[in-house]
Amino acid sequence: MAEAWIEAIGLFAGVLGIIAWIPQIREVWVNKRHDGISLATFSVVTVALGLWLLYGILVDSISMIIANVMTLTVIFAVIIGVVRLRREENSS
Repeated sequence: MAEAWIEAIGLFAGVLGIIAWIPQIREVWVNKRHDGISLATFSVVTVALGLWLLYGILVDSISMIIANVMTLTVIFAVIIGVVRLRREENSS
Protein backbone atom coordinates (compact mmCIF):
# COMPACT_ATOMS: atom_id res chain seq x y z
CA MET A 1 0.00 0.00 0.00
CA ALA A 2 1.20 3.52 -0.77
CA GLU A 3 2.28 6.01 1.86
CA ALA A 4 -0.49 7.70 3.83
CA TRP A 5 -0.02 11.11 2.20
CA ILE A 6 -0.31 9.57 -1.26
CA GLU A 7 -3.54 7.82 -0.27
CA ALA A 8 -4.80 11.10 1.22
CA ILE A 9 -4.29 12.81 -2.15
CA GLY A 10 -6.22 9.99 -3.79
CA LEU A 11 -9.06 10.30 -1.27
CA PHE A 12 -9.21 14.06 -1.78
CA ALA A 13 -9.36 13.56 -5.56
CA GLY A 14 -12.15 11.02 -5.05
CA VAL A 15 -14.17 13.43 -2.89
CA LEU A 16 -13.79 16.16 -5.52
CA GLY A 17 -14.94 13.71 -8.18
CA ILE A 18 -18.05 12.90 -6.17
CA ILE A 19 -18.82 16.58 -5.57
CA ALA A 20 -18.66 17.08 -9.34
CA TRP A 21 -21.68 14.76 -9.77
CA ILE A 22 -23.90 16.59 -7.27
CA PRO A 23 -25.39 18.94 -9.91
CA GLN A 24 -26.44 15.93 -12.00
CA ILE A 25 -28.06 14.25 -9.01
CA ARG A 26 -29.94 17.44 -8.13
CA GLU A 27 -31.08 17.87 -11.72
CA VAL A 28 -32.46 14.32 -11.86
CA TRP A 29 -33.79 13.77 -8.33
CA VAL A 30 -34.78 17.30 -7.23
CA ASN A 31 -35.65 19.08 -10.47
CA LYS A 32 -36.96 15.89 -12.15
CA ARG A 33 -35.10 16.66 -15.39
CA HIS A 34 -33.29 14.08 -17.46
CA ASP A 35 -32.98 15.76 -20.85
CA GLY A 36 -29.43 15.85 -22.07
CA ILE A 37 -28.34 12.89 -19.96
CA SER A 38 -26.99 10.07 -22.10
CA LEU A 39 -27.41 6.64 -20.55
CA ALA A 40 -24.91 5.29 -23.08
CA THR A 41 -22.27 7.71 -21.81
CA PHE A 42 -23.10 6.93 -18.20
CA SER A 43 -22.80 3.21 -19.00
CA VAL A 44 -19.30 3.69 -20.43
CA VAL A 45 -18.31 5.80 -17.40
CA THR A 46 -19.66 3.03 -15.14
CA VAL A 47 -17.54 0.40 -16.89
CA ALA A 48 -14.47 2.66 -16.71
CA LEU A 49 -15.01 3.26 -12.99
CA GLY A 50 -15.51 -0.46 -12.45
CA LEU A 51 -12.16 -1.10 -14.12
CA TRP A 52 -10.51 1.61 -12.00
CA LEU A 53 -12.02 -0.07 -8.93
CA LEU A 54 -10.57 -3.41 -10.03
CA TYR A 55 -7.20 -1.74 -10.60
CA GLY A 56 -7.36 -0.18 -7.12
CA ILE A 57 -8.06 -3.58 -5.62
CA LEU A 58 -5.19 -5.19 -7.55
CA VAL A 59 -2.66 -2.52 -6.52
CA ASP A 60 -4.08 -2.41 -2.97
CA SER A 61 -4.92 1.30 -3.03
CA ILE A 62 -7.55 2.07 -0.41
CA SER A 63 -8.10 5.57 -1.82
CA MET A 64 -8.86 4.20 -5.30
CA ILE A 65 -11.17 1.59 -3.87
CA ILE A 66 -13.11 4.04 -1.71
CA ALA A 67 -13.26 6.77 -4.35
CA ASN A 68 -14.47 4.43 -7.07
CA VAL A 69 -17.06 2.70 -4.89
CA MET A 70 -18.44 6.08 -3.84
CA THR A 71 -18.41 7.44 -7.39
CA LEU A 72 -20.09 4.31 -8.74
CA THR A 73 -22.79 4.78 -6.11
CA VAL A 74 -23.36 8.35 -7.28
CA ILE A 75 -23.41 7.29 -10.94
CA PHE A 76 -25.93 4.54 -10.18
CA ALA A 77 -28.11 7.11 -8.41
CA VAL A 78 -28.17 9.23 -11.57
CA ILE A 79 -28.84 6.24 -13.82
CA ILE A 80 -31.66 4.96 -11.61
CA GLY A 81 -33.18 8.43 -11.45
CA VAL A 82 -33.06 8.89 -15.22
CA VAL A 83 -34.54 5.45 -15.90
CA ARG A 84 -37.30 6.10 -13.37
CA LEU A 85 -38.16 9.49 -14.88
CA ARG A 86 -38.18 8.11 -18.43
CA ARG A 87 -40.43 5.23 -17.44
CA GLU A 88 -42.86 7.62 -15.74
CA GLU A 89 -42.80 9.83 -18.83
CA ASN A 90 -43.43 6.91 -21.21
CA SER A 91 -46.30 5.53 -19.14
CA SER A 92 -48.13 8.86 -19.05
